[in-house]
Amino acid sequence: MRAAVSGFLAVAATAAAVLTPQAAQAGQPAGSDPPTKGATLVRTDAGWLRGESTAEGRQFLGIPYARRPVGELRWKEPRAVKPWHGVRGATSFGNRCVQSASWDPGYENPSHTEDCLDLNVYAPVGADRRQRPVMVWLHGGGLTAGAGEDIVPDAFARRTGTVVVTVNYRLGAMGFLAGEGLDGEASDRVSGNYGLLDQQAALRWVRANIGSFGGDRHRVTIAGESAGGRSVCTLLASPTADGLYRAGIVESGAYGDCAAREQKEAGTQGAAFAKKAGCPDPATALACLRKKSSAEILAAQGGFDWGPVVGGDFLPVQPEEAYARGSASDVPVLNGANSDEGRLFAYAQFDGQGRPLTAEQYPGALTQAYGEELGAKVLKRYPAAEHASPTHAYAASLGDRMFACTALRMNKALADRGPVYAYEFADRTSPPFASIREAGKTFDFGATHVNEVQYLFKHFGLASPLNAEQRSLAGQMVQYWGSFIHGGAPSADGQPAAPDQRTRPGQVLSLRTASAGGTTVSTTLADDHRCDLWDSAPADAG
Repeated sequence: MRAAVSGFLAVAATAAAVLTPQAAQAGQPAGSDPPTKGATLVRTDAGWLRGESTAEGRQFLGIPYARRPVGELRWKEPRAVKPWHGVRGATSFGNRCVQSASWDPGYENPSHTEDCLDLNVYAPVGADRRQRPVMVWLHGGGLTAGAGEDIVPDAFARRTGTVVVTVNYRLGAMGFLAGEGLDGEASDRVSGNYGLLDQQAALRWVRANIGSFGGDRHRVTIAGESAGGRSVCTLLASPTADGLYRAGIVESGAYGDCAAREQKEAGTQGAAFAKKAGCPDPATALACLRKKSSAEILAAQGGFDWGPVVGGDFLPVQPEEAYARGSASDVPVLNGANSDEGRLFAYAQFDGQGRPLTAEQYPGALTQAYGEELGAKVLKRYPAAEHASPTHAYAASLGDRMFACTALRMNKALADRGPVYAYEFADRTSPPFASIREAGKTFDFGATHVNEVQYLFKHFGLASPLNAEQRSLAGQMVQYWGSFIHGGAPSADGQPAAPDQRTRPGQVLSLRTASAGGTTVSTTLADDHRCDLWDSAPADAG
C-alpha cells in the first residue's frame, strides 16, 4: 500500500551582492547602490544577509543552509555551508530542488538544479523585543515535488507573533536513492535518507542562527502538510533530531502509518533504478549515476517509491514501533487530516483524465485498489448510491483509509508519550486550492487534500477567494496553530480547545464554518470514516 500511496502523492537563484565587512556593518554595500528603503541586514554564522521589509514584516529568502550537493556530494549527507565574504542578497527565492513540471503556479517547467538547499525566514517587527517562538515548515509534494516557496507565511508570522522558516530539501531519487554502494558511504551504513537529513541540517541552522532574526532557538515547532507532515512524524521517531524542536504539527501526514522502506527493499529499488537510468553494472553503478545529468536522473525516477529508509542511526525502527515502545520524542503534537482527503486523488485518477468513474466500473475499481476480498467489503460500506457520484464514493474510501483513520491511529499511538491534540478540517465549502480551482467549477472537491493550507498561509503566494465565514474560520485556525506554537494547548477566541488525546481519546476538533454548525468537538470521527473496516484491513491490501 505504501507504494500506491507514494504514487498518489507524487504529483532564479539568489543574486549575491558582495560587500566589504566594514561596509556591511555600516549597511553600505561596496561598489553598489545603497540598500533600498526598508532593507534589513542580519549576521549568520556563514556571513551577512540583506533581506527586505514588507507590509507584513521582514523576510530573508534563498538562504543557503548547506553546501551544494553536486558532483561528489551528490547522494552524500549534507555538509555545512561555506562562509561567504561581504553581504549576500536574500530577497529572492532559491532554486527548487530537482523535480518534474506540475500544474502548480510557477511550477510549469521542471527543475534540473541541484543547488537548492536553501531556506526562507519570515519575521514580524514590533516593539516586543523578546525572542519569538519559531515554526519550521516542511513542504508537501510526495517527497518528489514542491519547495519552501509553496507557502508565503508572512501574515501568519505577524498575526501569531512567530518567526517562520520554510525549507527546500532534496527530492525523489536525488533525496532518497539507496543501495549497497551508497550504504558503504553513509555514516550509519544505511543510505536513502538524504532529503530528511537535509531537513535536520536546516533545523541545526535554525538552532545556530534563528536568534539573529528574533527567534527563540529553544522554542521550535516543526510542521508540514502531506509529505511535509510525513516528514514530521518521521522526525519524531529519529534520534538524530533530538533537541532540535519542542513540538510538531502533522497535517495529513500520517498516511501509510508513516512507514519507511526496509533497507533490503530500498536497495532492490535502487538497483532497478540504476538499470533504468542506464547504469546496470552493480560494480560501476554509483560512479555511473554520479556522471548522469540531473535531467537524466529525473527522467528515470518515475515508478519508484521514494521515501526514508529504516535501520540506521537516523531511523533505527519504524515510526509506528518507536511510538509504541516509547522511544519517539515526547514533545506535544498537533495532528489531523481533512474530511474529504481522497477527492483530489480520485479526481486525478478518473474525472481529471476525462474518464469519470461509472456505476458499472465502480466495483472493479475497488477490487483493483484493495483486492477482491477487501474490495467486496468496501463496496458494501461505500455504496455508490450514497454519494454524489461513483468517483466520490471511491474517494471517500481512499481518504478514509489513507488519511482519516491513520491520523486517528497515530493519535492513539502518540498519546502514551506526550500531549496530542487532534483536529479535522471539515469545511466542505472550501474553495479548491490554486492548482485545481478551474476544475472545481465542475467537480466538488469538498475539504480535500491540501485545502486547509490556504486557510493558514498564502498558498503559492496567492490570496484565496474565501468568503466571510471562511475568513472567520481561517482566523480561528491561525489562532489554534499560533497558540500551539507558543507552547499552549491549541485554542481560539470563543471556540472549544483542541482535545488532548491523553484525557479525551477519540475526540477531535472539527473545524467548520458557522453555517455548517461552527467549530465543534466531534466524538464520532472513527465511525464517520468507517475506521473499524480500515483498522482491521491487512497492511499490504491494495
